[in-house]
Amino acid sequence: MPALPSSLISSLSCAPDLTVPETAGGLPAALAGLPDPRARRGVRHRLTVVVTAAVCAVVSGYRSYAAIAEWVADVPAATALALGMAPDRRPSEAVIRRLLQAMDPQLLTAAIGVWLAGRATATTSTTPRAIAVDGKALRGSRTTGTPARHVMTACDQVTGVVLASIDVDGKTNEITRFAPLLDQISDLHDTVITADALHCQREHVTYLAERGAHWILTVKGNQPHLHAQLTALPWRAVPDATRDTDRGHGRREIRSCKILTISTGIHFPHAAQAIQIRRRRRRLDQPKRFTTETIYAITDLLVHQAKPAQLATWIRGHWSIENKVHWVRDVTYDEDRSQIRTGTGPEVMAALRNAAIGALRLTGTTNIAAANRHHARDSTRPLALLGIT
Repeated sequence: MPALPSSLISSLSCAPDLTVPETAGGLPAALAGLPDPRARRGVRHRLTVVVTAAVCAVVSGYRSYAAIAEWVADVPAATALALGMAPDRRPSEAVIRRLLQAMDPQLLTAAIGVWLAGRATATTSTTPRAIAVDGKALRGSRTTGTPARHVMTACDQVTGVVLASIDVDGKTNEITRFAPLLDQISDLHDTVITADALHCQREHVTYLAERGAHWILTVKGNQPHLHAQLTALPWRAVPDATRDTDRGHGRREIRSCKILTISTGIHFPHAAQAIQIRRRRRRLDQPKRFTTETIYAITDLLVHQAKPAQLATWIRGHWSIENKVHWVRDVTYDEDRSQIRTGTGPEVMAALRNAAIGALRLTGTTNIAAANRHHARDSTRPLALLGIT
């Protein structure tokens, strides 16, 4: 019995509905241009073969170098041949580990992003594309003497596909990596960028304006003067622009959104509208106890460029990167307890998980754990998913 399953990026500027055509290109072709960090002498297994096999194993729910090697060792001869390896000479755990922990994770993410974009077919949409930017600590990579690695990603709100990622090393922070992350996406024209309060920075909105992008930014205490200006606006005289109710996870939530056009009084470049979001929650077993949270945001979008309901959708959709990617990596792939720590291994494994999640999302999959089990039952299923024939 095998071990337990332990972004050159899309240049599309619209928010497409994505489907996977049968004639889409395969992952090995997308990986062909990656530099091999190994010495040329003595290489028995091509980089494309090892990385593609690793993605197949991750699609099947495998989580570690050892588990990936076991998947490779266990697949039938026909599957091994389809992957480009000799059935009697397959990559060992050491070969897989040494290659993955030496690869450049940013180049790998870029190649995977091109592949995901190439497998997607865009359909006409009048709604601008929205990209969420957020960071995540790879907690399992922490050691006694070093902090956990940190990776910042850009994720399509609609599909949950990671379009770009970048390392945030211990000498810097997410703020300085914002522009280099989005530089990986060739066309941001008319794209809406959403980010949390950390990125409510004047330099960021200036950069986005130069790229032709729009933005919605949360405002909190890290910008005390701006936050005070927003709270002082006459919100009591403003009617709700949107209001909706949701039930789930043992609670009921009422969300309301108020929007004010800013003419004067808010000293932040390019800001056109201020937004107040109120969330009232109560547990279903405690019907009389409500908790209320009020959040403020600003955007450069004008009234005619986005309706209130669309603004509310984008603000709530920002957490798609958490729900569709980070949560899956933490819970389904148990990333925070991963013992991979050497070299670039933590970041490369995160890129492989993103590739697996993205490929599955493009087929309409919503339950990644169930999809892992489905692909684990037949070794030809990951091949079909990755366009390998």
